[in-house]
Formats: sequence, structure tokens, C-alpha cells
Amino acid sequence: MSKIPYTGKSQQARQGQPVQNVSADPLAPAENLPAENPLLEDPDALAARLAESEDFVRNNRNVLLGLLALVVLAVVGGFGFYSWRNQQDTKAQASMFRAVNHWEADSLNKAIKGDGKAPGLVTVANEYGNTKAGNLANFYAGVASLKKGDYKAALDYLEDFSSDDYLVQSRAYALMGDAQLEMNRPKEAADLYAKAADHNANEYFSPGYLMKEATARELANDVPGAIKAYDRIINEYPTAQEVTEARQFKAKLEGAK
Repeated sequence: MSKIPYTGKSQQARQGQPVQNVSADPLAPAENLPAENPLLEDPDALAARLAESEDFVRNNRNVLLGLLALVVLAVVGGFGFYSWRNQQDTKAQASMFRAVNHWEADSLNKAIKGDGKAPGLVTVANEYGNTKAGNLANFYAGVASLKKGDYKAALDYLEDFSSDDYLVQSRAYALMGDAQLEMNRPKEAADLYAKAADHNANEYFSPGYLMKEATARELANDVPGAIKAYDRIINEYPTAQEVTEARQFKAKLEGAK
């Protein structure tokens, strides 16, 4: 709301309300004006407030400078960390290049431990674990260990892996389930298969993970759990190719009761 007094052309004047006079001196106190906001209308009040602000700054100078320094350090530190992490990720990608080639060629020992010329996936994962490439090295190392039959190591590497890509993360959960199943832990395996199926569930991959869950539930003698998994395939993914098998296995379990 404007504090400028109404003139003879204002709406209030046209409506017959009294018109307030404006002083010719722009610095003169507006004594006759409404005191809705004295700070804006009275230069003396404004000067007093500014003096108080100056006193506050003077009295708390060290505290304010300290806070400013913290803000500057946080900004500089954040930028520095971001640059350092990008450099580390570049180094990690270069380091794991040969290891991934060995992984793709099924030279699993060289992929995991290195070939004497370039580091292996385990070294990359340990030294650059806070980078995207180091994180991915855990996935490759987990898969390689699973293929080698080193299931405990596979589980450890895959547990250290995480991905924003829901398909890759679901796959990691399922591979962890495979490792648990190989170690004769069907219940733990079934839980991981269920986690894989429910992680951004979709009609392309979830039915397959649910089939694995049902199989693991049967191995764990959890017949109701297995039937529930089969039912999920039948009811939630009726067009999936796994539906026919799910119906057959479910009928077999129900007939054996």
C-alpha cells in the first residue's frame, strides 16, 4: 500500500474524503500522515534503525565473519570435491578397461585379480569405491565370482553395488539370490528374488524373478509362499510366457496337499 498522500485526483478525493497536504520538504517528518509504518515515513526512525544495525554488526563482527568463512569454505570445498570425484572416476574407468575385456572373454581370474599390467576389478572397487566406475566394478566382480563358484565373495561384491538403473539393480538382487541359493539358503534367496521382482515391477522381468522365488520357496518347504508367488505371476502378469508353467506348478503343489 502506497504511503504517498492522496492528491485531489485520487479516488478518495473523488469520493469526498479529506485530502492530506504534502510538505514541500521531502525530508520533513510526515506528522499528519497515517502512522501505519513509521519506519518508512520517519527519517529519524530509519536512522535509528540503521544505527542499531551498525551496532549489531560491530558487536558481532567476529561471529559474522566466521559464518561467512564457513559458507565460502563449504562452496569451495563442494566444488573441489566434485572436481576430485570426477578425476577419480576417470582414473577408475581407465584402470578397469582391461579388466572388463577379460571379464567379457571369460578370463575371470585376470578380470578379478588383474593381469600384471592392469589392475583387476577388486582393486578398482577397493580404490575407487566412491566413484561410478568403482561401483560398477563391484557388479562385474560379483558376477565373475558367481561364475567361478565363489558365492560368498559374489554376495559381498553385489551387496556393495547400487544403481539408479532399475533393471540393473533388479538383476543385482536376483544374482544375490542365486549366490544364496548356491550356498543352500533358499529362504534368503527367495526373499532376494521377491525383492528383484518388486523393484520397479514390470511385465518383462518380474515374472521370471517370481518363478525363481517360487522355486526357492519350494526348496525351503514354504508351500504357501510358493503358491503365492505362482499366483502373482498368473494374476498380475497374465500375458507373460511364465504363466503356463506357473499354473502347472501351482496345480502340482495344491494336488500334493
